Amino acid sequence: MKTYLVGGAVRDKLLGRRVTEKDWVVVGSSPEQMIASGFTPVGQDFPVFLHPHTKEEYALARTERKTGKGYGGFSFYCGDEVTLEEDLIRRDLTINAMAEDDDGRIIDPYNGQQDLADKLLRHVSPSFAEDPVRILRIARFAARYYHLGFRVAAETIALMQTMVANGEVDHLVAERVWKETERALGENNPEIFIEVLRDCNALARLFPEIDALFGVPQTATHHPEIDTGIHTLMSLQQAVKLGGNSCVRFATLLHDLGKAKTPPEEWPRHIAHEERSLPLVKNLCARLATPKEFKDLALLTAQWHTHCHRALELKPTTLLKVLHATDALRRPERFEQFLLCCEADARGRTGFELRDYPQANYFRQCLQAAKNIDIAAVKNMGLTGPAFGEALDKQRLERLTELKKS
Repeated sequence: MKTYLVGGAVRDKLLGRRVTEKDWVVVGSSPEQMIASGFTPVGQDFPVFLHPHTKEEYALARTERKTGKGYGGFSFYCGDEVTLEEDLIRRDLTINAMAEDDDGRIIDPYNGQQDLADKLLRHVSPSFAEDPVRILRIARFAARYYHLGFRVAAETIALMQTMVANGEVDHLVAERVWKETERALGENNPEIFIEVLRDCNALARLFPEIDALFGVPQTATHHPEIDTGIHTLMSLQQAVKLGGNSCVRFATLLHDLGKAKTPPEEWPRHIAHEERSLPLVKNLCARLATPKEFKDLALLTAQWHTHCHRALELKPTTLLKVLHATDALRRPERFEQFLLCCEADARGRTGFELRDYPQANYFRQCLQAAKNIDIAAVKNMGLTGPAFGEALDKQRLERLTELKKS
């Protein structure tokens, strides 16, 4: 029985990146031997065991055979005669198909080290095409390592295109698509995730609402980049630079979906695109079963971002309307996320990347002013129900009017 460190831990160690978790493969063993050695079985699809002390995962070397469509259409064989090379060849990328033995020696049968040096994300073998999840994983790796100069190999993009044409991505389950998407949103360059999916034609199948934005023109005065799809990706990168979390990045990604539904005869203007966006956001979130916090922020951003852009010219009544609609008085932290999305949108334009966005600070002042009221005085008036709320709003409008005049 021999054990080897494999996969991402070897890759990141060679890249000089921090190794956050270790995976191990065991050659020449059996489930019975692993259990007898004190390992705890946890695998459902194939034998995976937890080390008795470190609790790290140890998987028996295995081969696999395609038996059906999609991610789950595989059968596995874990006999003790399966070699390390046979186990490594079933992996996705050459840079993930390396192992390290107990002496620190790198076993690299598929030239992963050379691809690391060349900064290439390249598939190990044609069997890559058997698992559609790998399309999402490659796009996610491209987003993670883009800042280091990595790119997806042309032959791998071509293979991914063939997979899409063969309908493999249509068998991806929503939960897995969302899991990979959420992880990609947390990377340094999540816009590259979208670009790679578009390059291999998977974006139109998985996120047709986003794919439809490319080629839709906007007014050049406000959007020198013109293309709505390009603007969307620029905004997404601005959300990263502004420190937005994955929820903020997701909302930013979906903020302009309605522009794809603008009748071409109205181009390059997009009147009422905010309202057109809402059913598209709802459908996408329902299809992927996104968490409620992601959906809610995306809907708020889609509907109210243009109001935020015009904050300095809005009437006090409209300012209060936005504060209520976004539930800013009760949920100031989410309102702060909303403001980040709006600033990312404003900066996600050619030549506007470093421009100040005073609207956000103004809305913060509006929120503070709306909170600075005498609730006790209203309570002493003996009002209840809608009358109580109207009295509070009257005070809030007075404060907002004072702020407007200052």
